[in-house]
Amino acid sequence: MILHIFNPEHDLALAGNRNGFTAPHAARALRSDLGYIPALWASPGDFILVENKEYADKAFRKLNAKLGYIGKSAERNFVNFIEADELCRCDIEGIDPWGWDTALCNMLLRKGIDRKWLPGLEILSSIRMLSHRSASAGILSGLTDIYGTIGKSSVCVSEKDIAGKVAEYGRAVIKAPWSCSGRGVRFVDRQSFPVLSGWIRNTLKKQDALMVEPYYRKVKDFGMEFFSYGDGRVGYCGLSLFCASNGAYTGSLLATENVKLEVLKRYISVDLLDSVRRRICELLGRQLAGCYRGPLGIDMMVVNNEADGGFLLHPCVEINLRRTMGHVALSLSPDDDDIRKIMRITIQDNYRLKINNLTTKKL
Repeated sequence: MILHIFNPEHDLALAGNRNGFTAPHAARALRSDLGYIPALWASPGDFILVENKEYADKAFRKLNAKLGYIGKSAERNFVNFIEADELCRCDIEGIDPWGWDTALCNMLLRKGIDRKWLPGLEILSSIRMLSHRSASAGILSGLTDIYGTIGKSSVCVSEKDIAGKVAEYGRAVIKAPWSCSGRGVRFVDRQSFPVLSGWIRNTLKKQDALMVEPYYRKVKDFGMEFFSYGDGRVGYCGLSLFCASNGAYTGSLLATENVKLEVLKRYISVDLLDSVRRRICELLGRQLAGCYRGPLGIDMMVVNNEADGGFLLHPCVEINLRRTMGHVALSLSPDDDDIRKIMRITIQDNYRLKINNLTTKKL
């Protein structure tokens, strides 16, 4: 049986890189409220770590009741929700977290999980460095010779270097090497750059570098989801069409691959998408061999081509070396082209995963 863990604070834990990392309140609340979601892809008999079994059971039953509308309903009794104090009594054959990091491994060891199920320090270090946005920049440089693509990203290690790039681009995006949900991203131009000096110095002190990229006029967010087998093979899982606000994820389209391709064909060709997909599998296969086995996603975007009024593909905005909401959406994608829903994460008194009807306007 596999132990599944939803640890959405993973990206922040990579930045902290400490055994005793404590996630911010919002990340802890997200983990607590949505800890049951691995039940959407777990196999019969698998364990799912949650903070409150009764709450997880109730929340999953409520969601499961709605999944029949997309042909994805499942019986609740095929998985086992467990709490942390029960981990030492679980007979497991492997662990499938949202993402691997030092803090998660330390917690599992404290709760009695055998070290043999955890990645070693060398693998954890490799995962952390490959999650650094400079790795995304490296993949990007291997994709932009494909006709119809665009994108630049530079590693800057001083405030002077960053100021120079902002002056060169006019409008730019500055990104912390490790961050999540848009919290480490700043949009800047020559006039507003001085206002960010404190944040820039503080981030450089903590993370040693910042990424600086030109500002592109985005038309549409989307991504491609993959699975690395750790032996040089990377498999393609599917497209992810998602919505974001200020860099933070807000929802995903639940539809067949045919429908998602029809949406993207308004802007870019299927041949271009295929070329980028094949190249990514080659590049990541070499980069991840021997150091990462698991799901990952690459965020992309369609941007306006200022030269001719058409569209270009930015093929690697960032790599997420972990499971993503795109993978969650794929686990719920219908088989019928006529079924189109939107999966959203909402927050009122708590976080909830909701599936709603999709209007044409939202496409």
